[in-house]
Amino acid sequence: MNSAYDVIIRPIVSERSFDLMEQGKYTFEVVKAAPKEEIAAAIEKLFGVHVVKVNTMNVSGKKKRVRYQTPGTTRSWKKAVVTLAAGETIEIFGSQQAAE
Repeated sequence: MNSAYDVIIRPIVSERSFDLMEQGKYTFEVVKAAPKEEIAAAIEKLFGVHVVKVNTMNVSGKKKRVRYQTPGTTRSWKKAVVTLAAGETIEIFGSQQAAE
């Protein structure tokens, strides 16, 4: 098992992820090889919360044109939506949540 810091890469900041926070769901970019159990354990260890459910999806890279019309793609990555137990929160963006 990897370290919790090796499994979770970064939180995802978007309008949809902020809307999901109201439902107790938090979105993270994770290592592609990480299984759901390892993601749940890493979130519990890092933030001290209880994870109820983990949904994962592989986000494929988009096709882009790179310099002089050479075809290329952006990187592909894995996204995890973590559902917490009722009444628990993660203070990732504490100042933004308090302002709303």
